[in-house]
Amino acid sequence: MKPVVEAVVGVLADERGRVLVAQRPPGKICPGKWEFPGGKIEPGETPLAALGRELEEELDVRIDGGERLVALINEFEDRRVHLDVWLVRRWRGTPRGVENQALRWLVPDEVPALDFLPGSDAILPPLTHALDSASGN
Repeated sequence: MKPVVEAVVGVLADERGRVLVAQRPPGKICPGKWEFPGGKIEPGETPLAALGRELEEELDVRIDGGERLVALINEFEDRRVHLDVWLVRRWRGTPRGVENQALRWLVPDEVPALDFLPGSDAILPPLTHALDSASGN
């Protein structure tokens, strides 16, 4: 049986409807692939607490809550990842690549053009719906 990894990611969305994506740096699994930032949930941590910790470590921002978008299960050869995805609209600080990872702000329609981690495409429909609902579309 494959080990299960509990993980959380945050989709930071600005007031213009753009989302922040990060490129995985060398030395990590799948270097060069794009992702929404996040990481593993530590034992005893809530998903939102883990998200806050991960985004502070990776982007040097402090989030002010979030909205759960979707929960996914991604199967890999050596593990199964339970992914809790959150939309974050409010944070303090300016996102920067603490691990020297490239960052880009994109409208959701631009995301599929990048080489994303497997399974990331399942995030786009609920993300687009949440952003459209917020803008009144």
